[in-house]
Amino acid sequence: MLISPADKCPMHSPFRTPVGLSFPVRNIFCVGRNYREHAKELGNEVPSEPVIFTKPTSALCLGNEPIVLPPHSSDVHYELEIVVAIGRRVKNESATEVLSALQAVAVGIDVTARDLQNQLKQKKLPWTLAKGLDTFAALSPFIEVEKPSEKDWGILTFELAIDGQNRQSGKTSEMIFSIPTLVSYLSHRFTLDRGDIIYTGTPSGVGPLKPGNRLKTTWNAFGTSLTWETRVTTDKTQQN
Repeated sequence: MLISPADKCPMHSPFRTPVGLSFPVRNIFCVGRNYREHAKELGNEVPSEPVIFTKPTSALCLGNEPIVLPPHSSDVHYELEIVVAIGRRVKNESATEVLSALQAVAVGIDVTARDLQNQLKQKKLPWTLAKGLDTFAALSPFIEVEKPSEKDWGILTFELAIDGQNRQSGKTSEMIFSIPTLVSYLSHRFTLDRGDIIYTGTPSGVGPLKPGNRLKTTWNAFGTSLTWETRVTTDKTQQN
């Protein structure tokens, strides 16, 4: 039997299961410009409806696996976000109905090659080549949730420190579109299902990553305080 490179290296398998989930990631949906101040800091208009893009599952970077800076970008940024995991099929559901589909929550870093993204935006092209590179969907372990209300999803807090310096912090109460609203919106355009995860947008304070950076996130969700750490490298051999 032939063995593919993905079979030899679990990091590059398209069927990876994050810690805290009992199923692999199926699709990665992402939301842009979901915090007013972040939209403003990048010179973008505040959207009237969610800005949606996707990342390939090959971009996953789980747990303490390092974020790898690509050689063809000189300006790679961090964007800390709350990430939710879908636990069942969701199609054309309201914000109230989707609550029972939200199975787990994590924090993630939507890693972005900002110089490449700016070039793509100027050409009015999709952002995949700037946001979908290997390790550009960094993800903490998930924690399962016990049927929180729509209001509960609005009181999550999260922050990021790099090399001991606080760089970014956010509250889901400051989102333009709440988490249940985002999931409902997506369900009217795609069939969501078990294994889909959603990066829900980043607050202001994004900035560049450098080789050797050590990142520590602290987040509070539904009465639980958690931390997650990762690092940045340019050497792919350090991923193992």
